[in-house]
Order: sequence, then C-alpha cells, then structure tokens
Amino acid sequence: MELDSEIVYLLLGSNLGDRNTLINDALREIERYIGAISQKSSIYETAAWGNEDQPVFLNIAVAVKTILSPLEVLEKALEIEAELGRVRLQKWGSRLIDIDVIFYGDRIVDMGEKLQVPHPQMQYRKFVLEPLAEIAPKYIHPVLKLSVSEILERLSDNLSVTKI
Repeated sequence: MELDSEIVYLLLGSNLGDRNTLINDALREIERYIGAISQKSSIYETAAWGNEDQPVFLNIAVAVKTILSPLEVLEKALEIEAELGRVRLQKWGSRLIDIDVIFYGDRIVDMGEKLQVPHPQMQYRKFVLEPLAEIAPKYIHPVLKLSVSEILERLSDNLSVTKI
C-alpha cells in the first residue's frame, strides 16, 4: 500500500558564504530526506527583513511531494540546516541556510513556538510571496482564503526582491 503524499511548500534563504552552493546543497538534501521537488522558483536576491544591517539574501521557493508529517518535515529541515553549518544566534540574523515550512497541503498546524503552518508571517513578506507566486500563484491560503497572487497584490512590504 502506498502512503498518501502531500505537497509542502518550503522557502530557502542564504546570506552568508557561497549562497548558491548552500541553496543547491539544501535542495539536494531536501530531495534526499523530505521528498521529490516537483516545482522550483527562480532564485531571488532580497534585502534582509527584520534586521536590515546584514548582507542580502538569496531565496527560492520549492514544492516538495512528501509522505512525512508537518513536524517530520520541520525536523528534517532543521537537520539539513545544521548539517550545512547553520547556527542559530539571533532572530532574523545572518545565516548560511534557512529552510521554512510555508504551507503543508491545506492543513492548519499550530504547535506554538515549535511549528505553525501556514507560516504565520508569510503574508507580510515579499521575499516569501514573490518566489511562491512564481510556482503556486493560485494556491489558496487555508486561513486567509486568498490565493498567493491575491496576497502578493495586497502586500505593503516594499522590500527589494529581484529575480536573478
């Protein structure tokens, strides 16, 4: 019997070291430990959000077909970050690699500080919405009941986000 799979949307970011290599390494590890990548956005260069006094980020959104639970996806993402050298020192600080769970199918998950899906801040962040809209413009946010494109159109964030 085949296990049911779900599409999870992840956002990857890097603003330290060899950003392209780190993102490519993370993508390879995602395929190895989380599931097959079915869609991948372009890479975007984005100004830092929250703590703006740091190098610019590279960001990419991916859709991954997985049989893992939302919590297992998060745990694997954190393992991949650690394997690639991520050390969490400060909130919104510079990082070698960051992997965020944005959506997990149409599920709503609230495990407090540990995991919230949909990502509770995604609708305010252009660096999340631009790459996500490239691969899933019609995807409906299960809480807001708006498509990713509609959320992006209403966004007031004017952070620099450039496709490269």
